[in-house]
Amino acid sequence: MTKRILFVLAVMAVMVMGTTVMAQDDSIVERIQERGELICGVNATLPGFGTQNDAGDFEGFDIDFCKAVAAAVLGDAEAVTFRALTAAERPTALASGEVDMISRNSTWTLSRDTEWGATFGPTTFYDGQGIMVKVEFGVTTIEELGEESITICTNAGTTTELNATDLADTLGADWELNTFQDFDAVMDAYEADACDAVTTDMSGLLSRKATAADPAAHFILPGTISKEPLGPLSPQSDAQFADIIRWVVWGMITAEEEGIDSMNIGDFMDSEDAGVARLLGIGDNVAGEYLGINDEFMVDVITQVGNYSEVFDRNLGPDTIFGLTRGVNALWTDGGLLYAPPFR
Repeated sequence: MTKRILFVLAVMAVMVMGTTVMAQDDSIVERIQERGELICGVNATLPGFGTQNDAGDFEGFDIDFCKAVAAAVLGDAEAVTFRALTAAERPTALASGEVDMISRNSTWTLSRDTEWGATFGPTTFYDGQGIMVKVEFGVTTIEELGEESITICTNAGTTTELNATDLADTLGADWELNTFQDFDAVMDAYEADACDAVTTDMSGLLSRKATAADPAAHFILPGTISKEPLGPLSPQSDAQFADIIRWVVWGMITAEEEGIDSMNIGDFMDSEDAGVARLLGIGDNVAGEYLGINDEFMVDVITQVGNYSEVFDRNLGPDTIFGLTRGVNALWTDGGLLYAPPFR
């Protein structure tokens, strides 16, 4: 059998076992409510998106979406147990019920949507794969890199492997691809000159460059080689929980559209604007009833975590070491791709 067939069979076996475990409870939502906490699979090695600080607490852009879902389901953004996962561990952790959801810079693809038994939530970060080299290497474009006989390193179990292989074929390049279970190991190999280049999502490259001992020693080649829509995902076994994740993300985007944030939300609690009232579940509006949770779930999310803009700026924005601007991750009204269906 091919490695791909063996992988699919292994995941299917885990899904069967996971289904048996999940059948003991009526739903993921009920499991979360009974245990009093959400279990969220995350990255622990990607500053800005998912990492642990000196106190051992998880923080980052993806981490905040776990907290937002916990706030919606439990009313407490801190009621989360974070489970650090390597990229390769994601499908089995999801299928076995080890985690309730994953928020770990995961690209939405056809095979993952089907073979993983996953339901992807809305894209929270539109990204693309890039390549980083040391400045001393002397290469300034992807095309130039294609003329070199090099070793490129990346994560195992990611879309970046196939994308790098496709690019090498397109360029007719003589590249050797080395993979590691986590990106710390990738960077260790790169820093030790065991790799001539590293490739991953641009967000990951920007994160690693910004936190390197000498950021100026590294150069991210211009241009991207793929589309990487990143976002949270949950098992297909619970449509209600998938809907909650979906509407929490869309609610955070809508809150930004309406100018509602964690600091001024009190000013909107008696709003006569019908759209705002539906978003916040105030008055006779029953936003949460559709999802089986508290009608004012978005009040808890916005108060405790913030709107989309607050999450982006706090973790990745211009006032952080990463200095990212919104770009395509701006609201649709500002020329970006973020667009939420109406709370109606």
